[in-house]
Amino acid sequence: MKDTFRNKTTNWHLKTAGEVFEILRSSPEGLDNQEANKRLEEYGPNLLTEKKKRSPFAFFLDQFKDFMILVLIAAAVVSGLIGEVSDAIAIVVIVSLNAAIGFVQEYRAKKAMAALKRMAAPEATVLRDGMPAKIDAWRLVPGDVVIVEQGDVVPADMRVVESARLKTDEAALTGEAAAVEKQHTAFHDETLPIGDRRNMLYKGTFVSYGRGKGVVVATGMQTEIGKIASMLQEEEEVKTPLQKRLATFGRRLAVAVLAICGIVFVMGVMRGEPTLRMLLTAISLAVAAIPEALPAVVTDSRAVTNISVPC
Repeated sequence: MKDTFRNKTTNWHLKTAGEVFEILRSSPEGLDNQEANKRLEEYGPNLLTEKKKRSPFAFFLDQFKDFMILVLIAAAVVSGLIGEVSDAIAIVVIVSLNAAIGFVQEYRAKKAMAALKRMAAPEATVLRDGMPAKIDAWRLVPGDVVIVEQGDVVPADMRVVESARLKTDEAALTGEAAAVEKQHTAFHDETLPIGDRRNMLYKGTFVSYGRGKGVVVATGMQTEIGKIASMLQEEEEVKTPLQKRLATFGRRLAVAVLAICGIVFVMGVMRGEPTLRMLLTAISLAVAAIPEALPAVVTDSRAVTNISVPC
């Protein structure tokens, strides 16, 4: 049954109310409890699910994976060993601040999923066996008929079947600030964007006026807000061209500095200088040549270009 529904759910706004009920094998009286329980087992709960969470400590450790950061940490250790305590402290402070800034930015971005979850409705008024009943919203299934009125949070994606001056606030989904007036008649344009599909209600939006009924066409991660949640979890961080150039420059600079220090060390030993002295000279040169502030510049550029998310 699930595959049959999904194969036909591409454009619910093009379907008449009768066609929607026929496809979902439902009716204006809603589902009976037995059928609803069966579909709940098949479709799963009407919840936004997320991948296994990483601990804040893991986020913090990620800030030290950059090649330049690793070189700076090594430089700080060596500086301390050779007695350059002030240099070691300065490097440690800068690296720590860089890690703290990066951690805060990434941790705030990861809270987007929690923000989406807070938009979910806790309860819904549904018709079961033709009678209205309050149930937990997570128990909704495709085919359920839900009654919504002013002040309600829409609990699932629904096709409107009755509308009494029904208006919804869809700013959280579409960015449209004005309330959208809903209708129950079908549209005939397949290319209509989500914001113009006025016979649809979407999970997480708010009923700002009137009342109406809708038949559930998608729940959980199959809803429009569920698709956004999936993209948030699956999309890898995209770096800007500036970030890429700075990271590449940092790696090349670190490699070049280490190579020069190696040449200085080898040439000094070949000239007969004491090995320990040349080792300390090469290390001092590396500490002086590596720009400790570069990782902070890269992190700050990422912080500026990040798009803020609700939290």
